Amino acid sequence: MKNIFSLLKLTLLTLILFAVIYPLAIYGIAQFAPNQGKGETISINGKVVGYQKIGQKFDKSNYFWGRPSAVDYNAAGSAGSNKGPSNADYLALVQKRIDTLLLVHPYLKKWEIPSDMVTASGSGLDPNISPQGALIQVKRVAKERKLAEDKVKALVESKINTAVVGPETVNVLELNMALDALR
Repeated sequence: MKNIFSLLKLTLLTLILFAVIYPLAIYGIAQFAPNQGKGETISINGKVVGYQKIGQKFDKSNYFWGRPSAVDYNAAGSAGSNKGPSNADYLALVQKRIDTLLLVHPYLKKWEIPSDMVTASGSGLDPNISPQGALIQVKRVAKERKLAEDKVKALVESKINTAVVGPETVNVLELNMALDALR
């Protein structure tokens, strides 16, 4: 009986700690984050069109495409594929993505495709691509929008984010919004 009471006290203590105190502490800390922890939204004319840190699906040929998603861009189910580089299914999926890119971008060679354009991120929701990933799409997007390639390339270069630590990136949503503003 003594052990049961000890276990019940421990259960109650951990329940209060992890179901009440911890969530309230995280909520309190989030109040100091941008937008009080609700995410950094991107708006056009007062209407929220997306989030700064969550990737969206762009698959029309007149837009820049983002990094593939293992969860089809579902923010409620963030996850990677968890398949290793020797997994046959994973290799087939990557090859399919390469084939699709080469079909839509016939001017490219396989070795010119950056890895971020054919592999999903760990979260499956990466909003950024490499500058190279954006630059290989310039010709297609310019042709579809009937814009000069150098104008679209200059837009991409203006949207490159440089970090103190880490690689340069391009936020796909912000790039596509700027592209729509070119009209």
